[in-house]
Parts: sequence; structure tokens; C-alpha cells
Amino acid sequence: MSKPVYQIKEKLHNKYNFKRVFKEIKRKKVCYALIAPYLLLFLVFTVLPVIISIVLSFTEYNVIEKPNFIGWSNYIQLLLDDRVFLIAVKNTFIFAIITGPISYFACLIFAWLINELRPKLRAWVTLIFYAPSISGNVFLIWTYIFGGDAYGLINSTLMKWGFLNEPILWLQDTAINLKVIMVVQLWLSLGTSFLAFMGGLQGVDKSLYEAGAMDGIRNRWQELYYITLPSMKPQLIFGGVMQVTASFAVSDICSQLAGFPSPLYSAHTIGLHMMDYGTVRYEMGFASTVAVILFLITTVTNSVIRKAVKTD
Repeated sequence: MSKPVYQIKEKLHNKYNFKRVFKEIKRKKVCYALIAPYLLLFLVFTVLPVIISIVLSFTEYNVIEKPNFIGWSNYIQLLLDDRVFLIAVKNTFIFAIITGPISYFACLIFAWLINELRPKLRAWVTLIFYAPSISGNVFLIWTYIFGGDAYGLINSTLMKWGFLNEPILWLQDTAINLKVIMVVQLWLSLGTSFLAFMGGLQGVDKSLYEAGAMDGIRNRWQELYYITLPSMKPQLIFGGVMQVTASFAVSDICSQLAGFPSPLYSAHTIGLHMMDYGTVRYEMGFASTVAVILFLITTVTNSVIRKAVKTD
């Protein structure tokens, strides 16, 4: 019995597309050879770990013994029985909703302002603003600034001026420690996104501003809205993805400032919950479940950002 005509056409169409793709790869073989090392590293250190985490999330695995498949038990326990995880989710979303957008617009505004400076001065100011994001011992400085005793910088200053009678436990008080960590995170947020915005601003075609002036644009705010931002949409998407992902994956700053675990888990995040089970308890199956949930959250959020800032 002969196959339906539509199946034959579909088979021929797929075969034709495969030949066309293969011919395109062969024609640009030098380009593909150049990106092959990065592609290999990306597959080995990014794609493969994600796949392994998904597989391990359905197992009970303590690193020493081989994984034992337990189905959806880890997910049920995490979402229905783990109260600390619910606290971590709440803290993470509060952290991301507040620091993500603020740090994003801060990177954009500072990059726009610094881009208006003269080249030499712009280079130095860019370095000054970017330096905190790569500083290794920055947490020691902030621990001293928000020290909970009378020798902490803020406490000693306020007590000296008569605003306080006794020191405030900035990093131990469960009502304020997360807010303090947000302030520090915002100070550290001028990192990769900031540099991406600087590069995007430098890449805007200068002739567009001349054409805009002829079409009726009269001030710098109109230039920013009608010319600059539309010309750097790829950088805007990249910056949004980086800032939101960093906000959801925050962990080190919380553990360094508020402790691990923090008092009453007041500064506990999803990233710290994953570290707790993965590096302290060595329950890698359960830690992989937390990682998968965090991966899904960031993926959905990044998709929303891509739709909000369209490249078309």
C-alpha cells in the first residue's frame, strides 16, 4: 500500500532542508570551526550539567552511593513539606522584584550619563563604577559598616551624634537584615549589564541623531527614547536577563553578611537552600530538585523579559 502524498512531500521537504543546512555548514566551515571550542565548552559545562541535574532530581543520591530512582518524591517533599523552602522562595522573589528592576535601570542610567563624558574621563569613571562588582573582599567592608556592635561604622557614628542609645543589629535583626543586603546588592550591581549598556551606547550610529534633529527631536530625552534605546535592544535584553538571573540566584552575599543559615532564615534564598542540601548535607538529589525549580523560575522570567523588550 503506497504512502499518502502528504507524507512523501513531508519526507522530501525534510530531506531537502537537511541537505540545505549541511551545504550551508560546509560553505561556512571556517566560521563553525572557530565557534566549535566555545560550543563544546557550552555543551559540557552548561547543557550537560542541566540535563544531569534534571535526572538527579528524580533520585535519592548522597554522592557516595549510586543514585536511587524515587520518582516525584523530591518535588512533593520540596513543594508541600519543606517550610524553609517556602521562606526561601518568598525572600528570593522579594529580593528579585526590588533589586532586579532597580539595578537594571541604575545600570542603564549610569551608563547613559557616563557615556556623555570625554573618552579619557569616561574610561576612568567606568572603571570606578565597575570595580565593586569584581572586588573580592567587599563583604568585609560592608560587615564593618553594618557591624552590630558599638564599633560598627554606622552604629558608632549615629551613637556619637546622639541618634542612637544602643547599637542596632543590622545583619542579625530579622526585620531589617534582608533590606540591608538589598542595599549592598544594589551597590554591587553595576557589573556585566553596565558594560553591555556602555558598549551598546558606543555602537549607536551617530548619523541617526542628525537625522532625528531634522525630524523634530529637540532634547536628549527624546533622543534617548526615539533613537538610543531602539538602537540597543539586544543589549537591553541581555542586561535584563543578566540582572534578573543574578537577582534570583543570589546566595553568597546573604551568607557572607547574614550568616549561613541566617537568623530564623530571614535572609535565606533558593540559592542558599540548594547549597545547604548540596554542599552541607550532601543530598544531591534533593539539591538538584531545588536547582531545577530555580532554573524553571529564571527561564520563565527571562522569556517574559524577551517578550517585553522585542527585537523587531
